[in-house]
Formats: sequence, structure tokens, C-alpha cells
Amino acid sequence: MDFTYSEEQDAIRTLADEVFTGRAGIDRVKEVELTDERVDRDLWRELGTTGLLGIALPEEYGGGGLGLAELYVLLERQGRHVAPVPVWPSVLAALAITEFGDAALCADLVPGVADGSRFLTVGLEEFGPYRSGDPATAAVQDEGGWRLHGAKAVVPVTHVADAAIVSATTDSGAALFVIDLTGAGVDVEQTQSTTHEICGNVTLDGAPAHLLGPADGTAVTWLRDRVELALAALQIGVGSGAVEQAVTYLNGRIQFGRPLATFQAVNHQLADCYIDLEAMRVTLWQAVTNLVDGVDPGTSVLVAKWWGSDGGQRVVHRTTHVHGGMGVDTDYPIHRHLLWGKQIAATLGGASADLARIGALLAAGAEVNA
Repeated sequence: MDFTYSEEQDAIRTLADEVFTGRAGIDRVKEVELTDERVDRDLWRELGTTGLLGIALPEEYGGGGLGLAELYVLLERQGRHVAPVPVWPSVLAALAITEFGDAALCADLVPGVADGSRFLTVGLEEFGPYRSGDPATAAVQDEGGWRLHGAKAVVPVTHVADAAIVSATTDSGAALFVIDLTGAGVDVEQTQSTTHEICGNVTLDGAPAHLLGPADGTAVTWLRDRVELALAALQIGVGSGAVEQAVTYLNGRIQFGRPLATFQAVNHQLADCYIDLEAMRVTLWQAVTNLVDGVDPGTSVLVAKWWGSDGGQRVVHRTTHVHGGMGVDTDYPIHRHLLWGKQIAATLGGASADLARIGALLAAGAEVNA
């Protein structure tokens, strides 16, 4: 497979770098962290104005009409700058709506994401160990439509999003639903993640919901695959940004009369980071290529997710370690990469859960072929 960027992807990467460099420098990130929302609305609008938020969304709803690969290029650049904007929850929620929703729902919710005037979010996680099977949240249909009962954990940016795409189990299988986060039967307890981002634990008690797509598990798998690859793309950016910071620091820090970058032990640490990042990059783009080409991804999505979780954590820990005492300063820039790396690695299950799911898929395939 050829994983080199296309001309369009190179243009997106360049534009995204310009926007994030100009709008998400470390001083600006610190400033946003002190606000109540902890979301950079100015950057969000700039991403909308430049067309970056809408690159993967259909043109009829204000998007650029490109695809998943271009979205993941954007997410990788966001990760490098640890920019505090909810790109993956909003854009993937909008993509799910365009994939499974009707024209009225698309027209109502998607254009605002494309132009940066609204936020959406995604709730796939529940309390307790990550479940790879059907969600514990239940969906019941009555004369008034669908109603949800259950809870969703650590749903991103529930304090600024007005609608969420959540998973729930029906009598016929798992399905996606659109809920109004301010509606009846929805209680949101605001909390914060490892990165200090505001998120919400959402309790659903007969909450009215709009069914999105078929209730046979396919829509949930469709969204989960794309969220897992979004996390992997972000993690590549986080790790790459951490390595860049480490290289700059090590070249400028003099110890025993020479730069720390010249010490063999330090070189070995960064060489290991390079190996992890390359494995993360190759497995991500293999999985993305499968999804874009309509090929059964098999275990490729989970392999990319596992490398992002396992390798990504190694990278942010190594780069923090080579900073020495500066690395444990919570106000120092590298610390943000550490927190992002740990948060991403734990989202939708950590590395051990990923391996268990890969093993289950391989075992199921072996039984079919036996």
C-alpha cells in the first residue's frame, strides 16, 4: 500500500498547520485552560471559516466533500498542537447523521458543524470496563417513539454540545440514536477528563430519541470504527509533537559540557519513539484505506487502535522522561502531551481491552474457517 499523502491531503496538512500554529500556541492553550468552557471557540470558528471542519462532510451541507482520510490528516495536526477543540466528536457525529439520517435531520444539524457555529458529540462509553458487545443502555419503542434508559460515561463537551449521538440496544440489536442533551429525561453531570477537558456523565431516564440508521448493530460498528481511528490519528499527532519538543529541549540542554541530545541513552529513547510512531502511522493508514475502499477491515481498526493506545503511551512517557525534572512540571508544554496521550489511550478501552477484542475476532474467524 502507498501511504503517501495526496495533493489534497498535503494542502490540508499545510493549512491545518498554519491555523493551529497561529491560533493554538502554548500561551493560547494555557489561556483557554483557565476558561470555564476550556474550548477555544475562536479556533473552532477559524477551522470552520477555512473549511477544515467540513472537509469530510457532504458539499450539500456546507462541507468539502472529501473523506475520512482528509479528516484524519486534520486530527493528526490537531494532536501535534494539543489544540482544545472537539473536532472528532463533532465531525464524526455529523458524519454519522449524513450517513444514516434523513434530509431534514442533516439540514438541521450538519451545516453548523461545517461552519463552526455549533458542537455535536458522541457517547459510546458506559460505566465499568469497556464493552465491545451490545450497549447496556436500552432503547424502548412506544407510541411516542423511541426512549432510552441507561447511562453514558465521559461524553465529550456536553457543556457546549446541544445534541449527541449515543449507542443503545433494541430488541433487534444495537443502534445509534440522536438525543437532545437539554431535553426531558436527560441528566448531565459535568466532570472533567485526564486532559482537564469538560465532559459529562449522561443519565437517560426515558429520554426521547431519534433512531439513526438500522437497529442491527451495523451503524454502531460503523461509528465505533471511525472513532477508534480518529483516536489513533490524534495519538500520532500527540506523539509526534512530543518528540519534536523533546528534540528541541535535548539539543539546547547542556550537561557535562555537551548537549543532552548527544548521549547514547537519550538517542535510544528517541529511536524507540520513532519505531512506535512509524508502527502507529502504518497501521492507521492501512485501516483507513480499508474503510475508504469498502474492504472488510477485519482486525485492522483494532490493531491501529492498539498501537495508538500502547505505543502512544510509550512515546509520551519517554519524551516526558528525557525532559528530566522539567517533564514533571505540570505547566511545562510536554506535560499536556503526556495527559492527552494517557486520555486517548484509555478512551474506548485501553491496550489490554484492545488485545482481548483482537483475540476474540481472531478466534471467531478461526471457528468459521474450521
